[in-house]
Amino acid sequence: MIRGIIVEDERHSRETLRGMLDRYCKNVEIVAETDSYRGGLKEIREHNPDVVFLDIQMPDGSGFRMLEELDEINFEIIFTTAFDQFAIKAIKYSALDYLLKPIDPEELVRALKKVETKLSDQKMNQNIQVLLDNIKARDADPHKIILSTSEKIHIIETDHIIRCESDNYYTNFFLSDGKKILVSKTLKENEQLLSDHNFIRPHKSHLVNVKFIKGFLKYDGGYIEMTDGSRIPVSRRKREKIIEVITHL
Repeated sequence: MIRGIIVEDERHSRETLRGMLDRYCKNVEIVAETDSYRGGLKEIREHNPDVVFLDIQMPDGSGFRMLEELDEINFEIIFTTAFDQFAIKAIKYSALDYLLKPIDPEELVRALKKVETKLSDQKMNQNIQVLLDNIKARDADPHKIILSTSEKIHIIETDHIIRCESDNYYTNFFLSDGKKILVSKTLKENEQLLSDHNFIRPHKSHLVNVKFIKGFLKYDGGYIEMTDGSRIPVSRRKREKIIEVITHL
């Protein structure tokens, strides 16, 4: 049985979530509920839960503040929030789960299934730390990203990513230290995370960091020359835009 705590300031939202869990997630037992981040600290320390359903905005402080005050985070977190663009982006970078209000039952079930598989993962705290680092840098866009493989959870500075290359439903990340990391996300998913960090997509199979562009080769439709020696093809419909970007570097 998965032992959970709900930290949510709205009574209706707490009741709705508990009802969904009772109906769709029979393996979850809610051991405590609270309407504040201070109450969350108390209940977590008292009950040692497996998972916390955590609202981001509460009257006495944010869910992120609550996490910062905990000495140890040895539980999974599923954030529950109304739409908050910055918070959601930070959560995505950290490879953590969130549920948008009103909560969809299928999304809830999906999130709980991931919790089941991750409870024994001792590397979870790395994801939380990336989230808190990015939240603290609110004046700038989040600049760290979690890349998870079957062997390791990598915490990567976006400025260290030279380029990304599609491999069907996977993406290869090529880093400035010469390493290559294969992750099980599509290039489109990674483009959504990196588009605000000076990454451009010159071709359906490639995403490049403009910081590492060395030049543009005009033959055969055009290629971007990268500092790692790679040559990235440019699609015909994107050629004009890519040339414009490069000429303004």
